[in-house]
Parts: sequence; C-alpha cells; structure tokens
Amino acid sequence: MPAKDVFHEVVKTALEKDGWQITHDPLTISVGGVNVSIDLAAQKLIAAERQGQKIAVEVKSFLQKSSAISEFHTALGQFINYRGALRRINPDRVLYLAVPLTTYKTFFQLDFPKEMIAENQVKMLIYDVEQEVIFQWIN
Repeated sequence: MPAKDVFHEVVKTALEKDGWQITHDPLTISVGGVNVSIDLAAQKLIAAERQGQKIAVEVKSFLQKSSAISEFHTALGQFINYRGALRRINPDRVLYLAVPLTTYKTFFQLDFPKEMIAENQVKMLIYDVEQEVIFQWIN
C-alpha cells in the first residue's frame, strides 16, 4: 500500500465536517492489468429518494517548494490516470485533486498550472490545513 500524504487525515476530517461519509481509505481498483490506489472515497446522500453523490479524492501536500513543478507533474499524471481508471470501473464516482489553500493561492495561480488544470479538466478540492475544512470545490 502506498504511503499516505502528510495531509491525508486533514482532508479526511475536512470531508467529514462537510457531511461526507468516508467509504474507502484508500480506494483500490484494478483496471487493465494494473492496480491503482486513490487516497480516499466518499459519498454524500443528497436526499432520501435520490442516489448518493460519490467522489474519490487524491490528496497532495505540495510541501517541497523547490520542486513544485515536479510535484505538479506527478499530481496531474496521477489525476489523469486515476480518472481514466474510474471511468472504466466506477463511472459514477467523480475524482477530485485535493490541494492545500496556500499552494492554491500561490502556485496554482501561475499561468502554466492554471492552463494545465483547465486543459485537463481537473476538478479540485481546496483545503485549509489549519482549520481542517474544505475551503472551495472547483468543478
């Protein structure tokens, strides 16, 4: 099993505070001869008569400021691969990339990261490390 991101528990707590029920920690799926492990899976009941909303979340910390672009490459690549795997195995689950608020306000406001996020249609969950809450959902 892969090592958990340093902010894994922060994001888990933030999701629970936001009304999500954690269903998998991690969500491991097999597709096309490989196994992938996405950090968290959760669901939120919208209404008693409707099916619950399901998400998967890949948590990233971006703590290595000297290599933010390298961490970004890894995060974006994982996101694209995990989204493709989910589409094949669990198409009703929406994937989000979880990013700390401080990183979102700095690195993710630069032109290149913004363009790559838009071009690759990355859904994001922005979390506040100190408050352990979700600051913003970006669809």
